[in-house]
Amino acid sequence: MERKKIGFYDYTVVLTYGGFLFAFLGILQCLGHRFQDAVLCLMLAGICDMFDGAVASTKERSRAEKRFGIQIDSLSDLVSFGLLPSLFLYLFCGKTLAAGVIGAGYALCALIRLAYFNILEEERQESAPEKEKCYLGVPVTTVALLLPAAYLLYDKGFFHSKLCFYVLTVFLAAGFLFPVEIKKSQIFGKICLLVVGAAEAFALLFFASWGAV
Repeated sequence: MERKKIGFYDYTVVLTYGGFLFAFLGILQCLGHRFQDAVLCLMLAGICDMFDGAVASTKERSRAEKRFGIQIDSLSDLVSFGLLPSLFLYLFCGKTLAAGVIGAGYALCALIRLAYFNILEEERQESAPEKEKCYLGVPVTTVALLLPAAYLLYDKGFFHSKLCFYVLTVFLAAGFLFPVEIKKSQIFGKICLLVVGAAEAFALLFFASWGAV
């Protein structure tokens, strides 16, 4: 009997895999103390995540493919928007105890949120195939816009202390688990997010101080 490969490899998961690879590259940049490169990798992972669902919806998928998509997307998000920002915080802020504790708590909140999302999404797809119109809690991908903004503001002297990164991480972690409904972005909203992200990327590439910590 012919054995199938483990996993799925068609175009519907390419962006998800790409986002994971960008996040892994970002982790390597953090370890090398190239924090600006790490932030750019985080943003690229965010772009991949923004469009992976739209790409996946263009193909009629089996139940197994849909369930795999849910799981692989959340696993990739955990690395991209959970572990990468946590490691950034710990290393960028000087490996302090506070950065370690807050980073660990942030990653744990992201893990809990993503696991809970998987349960809700599988139940929703079984009972109501239409797309969900709201997020429950702050999406973990929010960090892909807010962390670069904080980095730029710190780099240009608007924030005079790295305390801003602690505060941002704590508020995001709380937002991940707070059960508030947030309406999902439609086409116009995604365009606005892309414009903001592009402006941040441009500023990082041409106005930020390379190699600054």
